[in-house]
Amino acid sequence: MEEASTTLNLKWLGIDTQKEFVVYMRSDCPVCVSEGFSALTRLMVTVRGNTIIATLNVIDSDLLGHNEASLSISAWDKLDAQEGDQIHFAHLQPAGSMSKVRAKIYGQTLGLEAYEHIISDIANHKYSTAELAAFVTACAGDRLKLNEIISLSRAMIKAGSQLTWTRDIIADKHCVGGLPGNRTTPIIVAISAAAGLTIPKTSSRAITSPAGTADTMETMAPVDLSINQIRKVVEQEGGCVVWGGAVRLSPADDILIGVERALDIDSEGQMIASVLSKKAAAGSTHVIIDIPVGPTAKVRTSEAAQQLSGYFSSVGSAIGLTVEVIQTEGAQPVGRGIGPALEARDVLAVLQNSQNAPEDLKQRALLLAGSLLEIAGLATHGEGESRAESILISGKAWEKFHAICEAQGGYREPETAPFTHEITAEHPGTVSAIDNRRLAKIAKLAGAPHDATAGLTLHTVLDTRIETGQPLITIHAEARGTLKYALEYVQSQSNILEITS
Repeated sequence: MEEASTTLNLKWLGIDTQKEFVVYMRSDCPVCVSEGFSALTRLMVTVRGNTIIATLNVIDSDLLGHNEASLSISAWDKLDAQEGDQIHFAHLQPAGSMSKVRAKIYGQTLGLEAYEHIISDIANHKYSTAELAAFVTACAGDRLKLNEIISLSRAMIKAGSQLTWTRDIIADKHCVGGLPGNRTTPIIVAISAAAGLTIPKTSSRAITSPAGTADTMETMAPVDLSINQIRKVVEQEGGCVVWGGAVRLSPADDILIGVERALDIDSEGQMIASVLSKKAAAGSTHVIIDIPVGPTAKVRTSEAAQQLSGYFSSVGSAIGLTVEVIQTEGAQPVGRGIGPALEARDVLAVLQNSQNAPEDLKQRALLLAGSLLEIAGLATHGEGESRAESILISGKAWEKFHAICEAQGGYREPETAPFTHEITAEHPGTVSAIDNRRLAKIAKLAGAPHDATAGLTLHTVLDTRIETGQPLITIHAEARGTLKYALEYVQSQSNILEITS
């Protein structure tokens, strides 16, 4: 009797909830009635001997029969389910680590054991969305002390898989973000691998930006590689650019990123732990961190950048990494494209030494690649940038990048959006300020990063003389609706680009 009362038959509904596991039942089905389940209850769900933890959504319609249940697409795939399978339900005990989260909410300082408990529960999907949001919020701003960031980093490393390599020096690079179009990573990986460095680059998808490195790379090659596939690519080509969330190098991080994206929060302490835990888990030993600084960048002052630099260096040292932090100019976007495919086109233009390649993207990539070559011992101090430039100009970087793409599953050209609209200058003048955040919002309203070809092209830079009717921005969209949203936002704003007479 008990087995029958907790078992329903699966029906396919095809509901996409991204990575959140959701189960659907009627409110009057035998399971809900007998077990007392209600909406948003967290349940143990088993199909074909596979078990996950999912959130219950209750349906009051005939979409499901009395003896039927359904799963979100991500949960369906995780359980390898088929329509008609029996699905079994059981109560889930509350996550024991929530007491630690409540302590953090009330201002207590947590230790390593507490963070290990929290991150383990998160990685095992024991937290509801509300509980995840509580943890993210409790850690936002400057609420994490240095020792807590170190503990959080160690806990995130411990919760996932770890890569090991036979070489003594494994290179990596990361940018803290906040600067649209700053897509230097594929260029740096290509130059570094061509120089002989081992650089297994695991990257994130966008959190609050119109594109992450993984989103951009995915328009040119597959990024959802397994650990064995990553190892094969790196052993063959010396480097890769893949999505870290696919390989559980820091599994709790990808879950937290989804919540941060929804809340539009990018917590400083969690960001440091996220970045460095993934570097350590990927087996990296030497890391360059790029911190763009500007009035509308994520980091707005030199003082804030200096504090962030100190945290990165201290946490890196505590978990066994050599970290060098470089502050770069963040007053305006880098390159011309903002959005996955548009940024990929800028990357390709630099790698292929095209005459119209964005010079700012090229120079920033050479600065960071040169610094990486220097700390890894492949160039003497002050000579790294020139060596990086010679590798780029020779064509070796493009050859290496193309080979990496092929090894990851095949190179492809980025596609273009079917709908565009050009914004022109209403009066002459000089571009005196550019709002990075508003440009990023335009690109997101146009559909980026979910729509890979969406975003915008910026046709001007700071201190440029503009004439009436001259193109300023071209918006790219995959649907007329998203193009309309982006245009409405542009029309409602002033000083996205400040043009003074």
